[in-house]
Order: sequence, then structure tokens, then C-alpha cells
Amino acid sequence: MPSEIPAPLPIHYDTVHLAAEDHYEALVDELVHRGSCVVDEIGSLVFSRDAPGPAAWARNSWLAPAEYRVQSIGDAARVLSSIQRNWHLHSIAHHRRAQLIADRLAPIRFRPLDFPARVPSAPLGAFGLLDRDRLLASPVCSSAFADGRPVFTEDRHGPPNRAYLKLWEALTLARNPPGPGDVCLDLGASPGGWTWVLSQLGADVIAVDRADLAPKLAAEARVTMHRGDAFGVTVEDLDRRPDWILSDVIAYPTRLHALAAYWCRACPQAGVIITVKCQGAVDPTEIDRFLDIDKARLRHLSANKHELTFFRLPDAGPPEGASRRP
Repeated sequence: MPSEIPAPLPIHYDTVHLAAEDHYEALVDELVHRGSCVVDEIGSLVFSRDAPGPAAWARNSWLAPAEYRVQSIGDAARVLSSIQRNWHLHSIAHHRRAQLIADRLAPIRFRPLDFPARVPSAPLGAFGLLDRDRLLASPVCSSAFADGRPVFTEDRHGPPNRAYLKLWEALTLARNPPGPGDVCLDLGASPGGWTWVLSQLGADVIAVDRADLAPKLAAEARVTMHRGDAFGVTVEDLDRRPDWILSDVIAYPTRLHALAAYWCRACPQAGVIITVKCQGAVDPTEIDRFLDIDKARLRHLSANKHELTFFRLPDAGPPEGASRRP
């Protein structure tokens, strides 16, 4: 006779955040700034209560965590399988035992993605062992990718630099990337990693920079070069109103906030994606200002370094990103 599924144990937190690499302190500062109480820290996991929801500096946020007392490997696997099918192991402690639990679960093949790609629709839960007999599991996570990491089949020949991976990830999370008939404004485009992505999707690209694009890219029919400062161009300078405004330009967050605010006002129906570069220690107050923009989201992409990605999309996505809470 199968054993009864145990009831969840009492816990004193409502969210578990997996910190982005090398940004643990930025995550904690973000949580405290938004009113969360950090109640525990284990490895790269931050346990918090109050102000739940995805965090910008988290690779993944476990949004429905629960703990269970389990007597055996099979017992733990039964608990997880009774909740849902798909689980990813984020090993915390008792790693061999945790892996044996994972081996008892329905297998999932995490194949590299071919861009353009879709975000998986099936929920992917996360679990690990806090102790030999204490299981932590969350069936609901902010990311549908294991540990928040989409892995792409890379193109090592076409793009002029590796910045294209950042935009691949951002546009995948955006769900509805640009395509034929769309006009995209790439601010600070040189040498053209993002322009390359957009042109490959069939969009018309206005590339703004004082420096040249890669010659092969500059010769493409869908690419128009606009010589100038990424921060100086306005919508009145363009022959066509853009459907997308994108930027990976290097600047201080204050200047990038002004850039984001201007284009969100000037083109209220456009998609806006801007990399927010952070120099040195991250000021959560400065970063939080981006969320004052209507429909704004912030997320640390797996391809990001010391930076976040700002999204303002017509449908207010992506849901993986941090947003302004009431």
C-alpha cells in the first residue's frame, strides 16, 4: 500500500531566490530595499518573506516553496511526483541522496535552444534537500528554464561579437520578437551584435553609432546606418517610427534611465529593451527608479555580466522580471 503524502511543514518564508553569480549582495540589497525580510541564506539561495515575487538579481525565484519531512529516497520522489511532473534538482545538501531522488523522477531533456525559441509552457519546479529527511520544493518558479539558464546553440560564424547571446535571451523572454515589417532602432549598435540578431529575424534596423558596423553587416539591405550619439538621437530624427528600441550601450544607470524614460514616452506602443550597466557597487535606489516606468520589468539574464536588462513591452512582460508592486 503506498505511503501517505505528508503535509507541508510550517515555514517562515514565502520565496526562495537563487542569486545570479557574483551578485549575491546586490540581490540581498534589492530584497531589503523593496521591503522583504531575509530570514535565511544557504549557499546561493536567499530565503525571504514579505513582498514576494521575482527579483531582478535572481537567476530564478522559487515562488511557492514548501518543506516536507521524507523518510526515504522513494518517499521524496513520491511527494514530488504527486505535485507535478517536471522538476529540476538544485542541489543544496546531501548531494548524492538528492541526485538519487532526481533519478526517480520523470526524465526531462534540456536540449540547447535554436533561436528564435519559445519559452517552455510546462511548469518546471525546483527542489533540493535541506537535510537528509527534509525536502524543499517549489512547483512554481519565475523561470521555466533550469536554474533560470536558457542554453542556446551558438552561432560562432555570423555575429560580429558575442553580445548577440544577450539579445537572443531577451527576445526569447519577450515571447513576441520583431520580424519582417518591424522597424528596430539599435542605439549604440557598433560593431553590430544586436543589429545582426534583428536583421536575421527579417526586421529593418536603424543602427545608431559614431563607430562603424562590421562591414558585412553594414552592407545588408535591411540595415540603415545613422551616424550619431546614441543619447542624442530622437524620434524626430528618424524617417520611420520604430516598433522596437534596443540598446546595449555602455553608460551609467542614471543616463540609461533617462534614455529608457524618453523612448518609453516617445514610442508608447513600442517594445523597449535596454541593458542597464552597473559600475561598482549597485545602488538599489538607483536601479529601482527604472521600475517607476509604466509596465517596466528588470531581470538579470544568464548572458548578463554586471548588468540588468530593462524591458518595457506592450503586454508588460516578461513575467520572469521584477516589476513595481502596489
